[in-house]
Amino acid sequence: MNWKEGPIEGVVIRPLKRHEDTRGWLAEFFRQDELDPSVYPVMGYISLTHPGITRGPHEHREQTDLFVFFHGRLRLYLWDARPHSPTHGHRQVLDVGEGHPVTALIPPGVVHAYRNIGDTPALLINCPNRLYAGWGRREPVDEIRHENRPNHPFYMD
Repeated sequence: MNWKEGPIEGVVIRPLKRHEDTRGWLAEFFRQDELDPSVYPVMGYISLTHPGITRGPHEHREQTDLFVFFHGRLRLYLWDARPHSPTHGHRQVLDVGEGHPVTALIPPGVVHAYRNIGDTPALLINCPNRLYAGWGRREPVDEIRHENRPNHPFYMD
């Protein structure tokens, strides 16, 4: 597929505003008054990715991810694979992390991946609106792992 570079409908990238003082800094990444109730987080996790490592590409059928990129240097890749989306066929690439801390709200059907492009491990937080493997971890995982397919169309530079 020939991807067109550009923004993707439904993806919301928000810069984190750091409030700094002599103790360090603080940044809000989730407020109910800034999100639709359908994407309120129901769990959260923190992840460390080593330099040069890529996670993804994968997508979700129902889950919306709310990533917080604040530490290290990461390149975020997004592809709109939703057939009925006005931005179907778009690819968006952003450098995020310490130099550009952001939240990224990624709706179902948007394929995503990130790679640590720095020299040190990178931390991120994700607060999705669905429980991993459902209540009590008794349901199928809502994830389509394209990285397990050798000829997937989601290229990363």
